[in-house]
Amino acid sequence: MMLDWNEYRKQLGATIADMAKLSPDTVRGYAQISGAGAKTGHLDGKTRELIALAVAVTRQCDGCITVHVDAAVKHGASREQIMEAMGVAVAINAGAALVYSARVMDAFTARTAEAPPANLGPA
Repeated sequence: MMLDWNEYRKQLGATIADMAKLSPDTVRGYAQISGAGAKTGHLDGKTRELIALAVAVTRQCDGCITVHVDAAVKHGASREQIMEAMGVAVAINAGAALVYSARVMDAFTARTAEAPPANLGPA
């Protein structure tokens, strides 16, 4: 296993509890934002957790991964459902790379159309 995810989740919880003592409004504000979606009732908990996992992968947040895997399992998410959500994350990240690659090519076209490149000396 890459990481002891269960132990990491416990350590993270303890550290955030310590942070809450130092800055209670910060942690309380995060908790309020985090719980806001659940109050609308438009998505069930499992769906919210699967979305959270896809975002966690996109943001490369190990803490988010361990917390939201735990919550997804508690909401009944299967291994297959989690993997499908990961497939969405992979596709969107690849899509974002493709879109930003188009931006690079557009910037290159704009740069080379405005003036000749600087002479960098002999190759």
